[in-house]
Amino acid sequence: MRYHNITKDDMLNGEGLRTVLWVSGCDHGCKGCHNPVTWDAEGGIPFDRDAKAELFAAMDKSYISGVTLSGGDPLFCGNREDITILAKEIKEKLPTKTIWLYTGHLWEDISDLEVMQYIDVLADGRFVEALHDPKIHWVGSSNQRIIDVQKTLELGEITLYTK
Repeated sequence: MRYHNITKDDMLNGEGLRTVLWVSGCDHGCKGCHNPVTWDAEGGIPFDRDAKAELFAAMDKSYISGVTLSGGDPLFCGNREDITILAKEIKEKLPTKTIWLYTGHLWEDISDLEVMQYIDVLADGRFVEALHDPKIHWVGSSNQRIIDVQKTLELGEITLYTK
């Protein structure tokens, strides 16, 4: 897996103060995407041992609520295995931290992926420029959903996240 940046102390990409991992690779090509530089799966730099150490050190601070996995698309086919391993490790080492994941895929198409057992909140769906609404919290267009993954898995029906 490759990545573009690790943002520390972010307040825009999920609830609370968060660390954000911006991965490389996305094949959705959403018109008006706020981060098209991350689309190229070969862009950025390798997510190596040093990058992982930096990510965990940033998350380990007491005032950090958790991590947000974004990009690109963490569920781009070339990222899925590494993201699953990373999410599992985060839950094992930092179980009180929440994991948010942004993807252009719909819940209905990815709900059976192993990674979902480690994700707390999922922002799903492609960004649609014509549906852009700056008043919506945490997503860019009105078709996107903020899903409470663990409640959704437990109840067997999509449960939207509420603060």
